[in-house]
Formats: sequence, structure tokens, C-alpha cells
Amino acid sequence: MDSADIKPERETVLHSWCRQADWRAPTIVGGEGALLIAQDGRRILDMSSLAECSNLGHQHPKLVRAIREQAEQLCFVTAAWGAEPRAALAQALLEKSGFDGGRVFFTLGGADANENAIKFARQAANKPRGKVITRDRSYHGASYAAMALSGDARTRAQVDAEAFGVIHAHPPYAYHCPFNSQTESECGELAALEVATLIDDAGAGNVAAVLMEPNAGTNGIVAPDNYWPALRTLTRARGIYLIADEVMSGFGRCGEWFAWQRYGADARPDLMTVAKGLTGAHLPLGAVVLSAEISVRLEHEMLYTGLTYCGHPLSCAAGVAAIAAYEEENLIARSRALGAALFAELKKLQQRHALIGDVRGGHGLFAVVELVSDREHRTPLSPWPQAHPALTNLLKSAMEAGVSFASRGNLLILAPPLVISEAQLADAVALLDELLAAMAAELAA
Repeated sequence: MDSADIKPERETVLHSWCRQADWRAPTIVGGEGALLIAQDGRRILDMSSLAECSNLGHQHPKLVRAIREQAEQLCFVTAAWGAEPRAALAQALLEKSGFDGGRVFFTLGGADANENAIKFARQAANKPRGKVITRDRSYHGASYAAMALSGDARTRAQVDAEAFGVIHAHPPYAYHCPFNSQTESECGELAALEVATLIDDAGAGNVAAVLMEPNAGTNGIVAPDNYWPALRTLTRARGIYLIADEVMSGFGRCGEWFAWQRYGADARPDLMTVAKGLTGAHLPLGAVVLSAEISVRLEHEMLYTGLTYCGHPLSCAAGVAAIAAYEEENLIARSRALGAALFAELKKLQQRHALIGDVRGGHGLFAVVELVSDREHRTPLSPWPQAHPALTNLLKSAMEAGVSFASRGNLLILAPPLVISEAQLADAVALLDELLAAMAAELAA
């Protein structure tokens, strides 16, 4: 089919997370590093790694080469049979995560990774209907079970969490602490204590797992440093499996291979889910990484789960190449260094712009800027998760200037590819400085 014969995409494709009548977006025809190339020739600096997944930038040559070479050798084999890239990637994941003696189950993305992690936890615990505790204002995917696991305002009306055995705890949101704490540490302590109370109230024998993001996703909540270690301690004491959703926070995004590793080996979860950065988004792939203990429990049991394309050879070959790229190009340490520099610059913007109530993150190339209408009272610029028209205008102006920022509600989410240059990062922050000033003027008017 000639390109001239292709109808506009908005006439034929159903797009996610939007009203179809409102969908307007550029058509992308290429990319290089942190830049995207639009059909009209524009070069757009990607400050969100698209859906926080293009950690390696766009068209990374090592991944493109690995995919091409694998395609020439073997495109597909059923998951019931073996495939060399699948075995290689599983071994690499176990080594990087420190899950010695564990196993890996491959999925198609993050949502089905989280669903299958719950299946494995319930089966290993011999609690087929065991309850799962997750967090309010969290996101674990958009399939029905994943929506139930999520504490997301966009999906709450579509699914009954209780029907899926899910209990939601309050988030450790220190800037707007639901427990009225006075410090970040106190907020983390009280939020973890609530999880312990929920387990005890339900009865540990009735709870299969606690599923949490070790670092924020697009909900914009970065937990205090004492929160994850406290979760690990309380779940271990009660014999409850702890699952780390590292779909967004993994592969250098938060300055480590996986965000939980900031807290040391003793904070290792029992299961971990990954996707997004696993292939740098060059091909779809997710995975559940299981500890040795859970792997042994499942060794002689029938595994009643499967996906036609789980462990697809092309995707696994991309995953092997991605891990090699992160390692050979020192991108995990680079994310830490650039992330600290970005965080420092954003704190300077906070001093200059009363619109910025809080800046969170800084552990890697991930930061959240919370916009407020009243800094003294921490009043959000718009009620969560509504977007303020002025913020929408800021994003539009940024795109016109050749930079793509991401937002959610009253938050700006900065998560550029780990390969972004220092000059590109500085240019993006300088543009944001200008746009925030223009936004303040617009609001004042």
C-alpha cells in the first residue's frame, strides 16, 4: 500500500487514554538517541521516554542489529520449546537482580506480568483466593485484574477491586500525607504501619501478597526512604510475599538496575515484575522474576498459565542486547549522575517559580514537578487527576519548540532516555524555565 493511500490514523485507530475526537499527535517516522523525527521533518526532544519506556533512546543500533540478526535466524518458536535468546535473557535478569536460583516467566508487557505475579504468589502460598494489598493512587496496568490492582482514578469505575481480592492502602505521599505526618520519615513509617494493620485485620493466612512500586510511576508519588525497607520487614515477619512492580522504575530509570536495590540486598522482594526498559521499548516484552524459594515451591506443580508469545525470540534477543547496552555504556551510573544534576536544576526552578510546590525524585533520570496554585497551603494547580488548561498550553508550547514533556494531573513528569546528552538536558530545563514564567503570566491574567 502506498503511503498516499493510507487514511489518517485518527480515522482508523482506537487510541488509548483519550477521547477519540480529541486525539491529535504527530506521526513519527524515525528516531535517534533522545530525538524523535516526525513525518513533517521536525526533530522532537523526548523528555518522557515516551511512556517512560524508551530508556535506551530510539533506534539504538545494538538493539536494531540484534533484532535483525535474530529475525534472520529464528522469528518464533512456541514457549513450550526452548529458545537460546530466552534462556540468555532469563540468566541475565537473574544475575542483575540477584535472584540466585530463581526463575523467570516471560510475558508480553507490564500488566500481564503483574497478573501472573499474583497467580504465582497465590499458588506458591497455597492461597488460591488470597488477598493482595496494593496502594491507592498506583498503576499496575489496564487489563481487568491489573486495573483492580491499581489504585487509579481513571480505572476505578470500571472494575470492582474487592471482587479480585484487592485491598488498597493509602500512599506514602509525604507532600500531602494522608496520615497528617510532620516529616517524610514519619509518613513512610505510618504508611507502612497501615499495610501491617491491613494484613493483621484480614489475617495473614488470608493474604497472599503485597504488590508495590518501589519508586513512583506516573502517579508522581516518591515514597520516603524508610518505606520500602519497612514493607520488606513487615511482610517477611508475617510470611507474606512482597512483589516489586519495577515496570517503570527498572533498568536504570531510578539510578539502579532495579529501584529496590537502593535499599540493599536485604530489601529484595520475593517476586519482581519488569517490562518497558527490558527491551528499551524496541519490542514488547515483560517478565516476572521469581525468587529461589518460590521457584522451588512451583517446581513440581502444574503451571496453569501461558501466553502464545511469551518469551518471543525476537523480543528476548532485544532484551539481551538491551542489558548489554546498559552495561557496556555505563548507563545505570550515568542515570544516577545526570539525575542528580537534573534534580538540582529543578530545585533552582522551584526557587524562581511559585508555581512549583514540590520536586521529587533525583535518584536517577526521573523527577516529578508538582504544580500548585498556592505554595503556602500546597493547593494543587488542579484537582487530581484533572489537567489545568494552562498546563495543557505549556505542553503545547513546548512541543512547538521541539520538546515533548509528559504530564499527569498537576504534575510534570521528567523521564528522558538515559542516553540524552547533557546539552539536550540543559536545553530542556531552560525551555521549561521560560514556559513556567509564561504560564505564571497566563494564570495571573
